[in-house]
Amino acid sequence: MTREPGGTNIGEQIRQILLASDNRGMTPETEILLYAASRAQHMRERIVPALESGRWVICDRYADATVAYQGYGRGLDLDLIAELNRLVLLGLEPDLTILLDLDVQEGLRRAKKRIGGGNLQEGRFEEEGVAFHQRVRGGYMELARRDPQRIKTVSAEGSIEEVNRRVIEIVSVLLKS
Repeated sequence: MTREPGGTNIGEQIRQILLASDNRGMTPETEILLYAASRAQHMRERIVPALESGRWVICDRYADATVAYQGYGRGLDLDLIAELNRLVLLGLEPDLTILLDLDVQEGLRRAKKRIGGGNLQEGRFEEEGVAFHQRVRGGYMELARRDPQRIKTVSAEGSIEEVNRRVIEIVSVLLKS
């Protein structure tokens, strides 16, 4: 189990910079380069060694998040993002991506509640407007439309238990094949 940004000592330090509410003035170019740096470290230090040893890797966010947030959300060039991902991903793509889909307003409400629960320093993206988050959601939906074999969209409506059941159903199909 790991996460992005983060997953390594260096990645966690980069995460603090990326998500800190104090860093509202960060440029989109700085943002994407920090994500790429964190991911490069993560790939070499955690993901590749785990896969080489025959272990499964479950990662909270990955390269699709950069496409959705920095590409669709921030408007950075999608070809540039693809090139950065080619550089740092070392040719590795997930076997399965679970996309938890939720109405933007409800997603922001939940995120702000979670942050209000003690993680105030990681609220920079939650401070973005609804239009930004709608572009991000649209980006994710486009990625899912383009790659339905890998990206499975799951409604995040309902209780944690209901969403968990939906995810388990999808993962079970992969494990049986």
